[in-house]
Amino acid sequence: MKTVLIIGGSHGISKCLADRLQSSGIQTLTASRTASSHCNGAQHQIFDAANPTALNLPDQLDGIVYAPGSITLKPFHRLSEEDMLTEFKLNALGAAQVIQQCLPALKKSPAASVVLFSTVAVQTGLPFHASIAMAKGAIEGLTRSLAAELSPSIRVNAIAPSLTDTPLAEHLINSDAKRQASADRHPLKTIGEADDIAALAQFLVSDESKFITGQIIHADGGMGDVRTF
Repeated sequence: MKTVLIIGGSHGISKCLADRLQSSGIQTLTASRTASSHCNGAQHQIFDAANPTALNLPDQLDGIVYAPGSITLKPFHRLSEEDMLTEFKLNALGAAQVIQQCLPALKKSPAASVVLFSTVAVQTGLPFHASIAMAKGAIEGLTRSLAAELSPSIRVNAIAPSLTDTPLAEHLINSDAKRQASADRHPLKTIGEADDIAALAQFLVSDESKFITGQIIHADGGMGDVRTF
């Protein structure tokens, strides 16, 4: 049986992923600041990705999904050093530190996979996204560097979503008008659903994606590459 660790596995995309993995028979471990009672019995441990401590890990890991997120949307002139450092520590530095901890267990797997999360705002310039775009840009660099360094035994990929209906984005879509305006910015005229992104993460940790590494996969309703007129 495969074992997959999800960092940030209690809400939104990561909760949907935990449910999916458990339902498919994969031993699922979750680590986050709060536990969820809806992850089909996944083994949970308390873990703060912004201030990481030692994880309780099995001898072998077949996959890691690092899914903590943040959305600090401010005009650039109002961003403080603390804002930027906090976002960088949670997103980029936290991912690197978790992977370092898990590397011995990943190396014992015959075919391990690491999945990280970026954002459409790295590829597509969006106003008020400077802080998160810097932090997630580092994630994309980490993804490609580790894919090269850890191949052939460990694959590393990242998902770059656009706005997704999760608790993290609730304040951006908490009215019909806001939701419609957000949907209209996407060529597909909708925003993402948490389970859509979870399905892609499930694919990337599975053997079905065994020929994919070093990729930033955009699940963004077409926002990153498509223009409609």
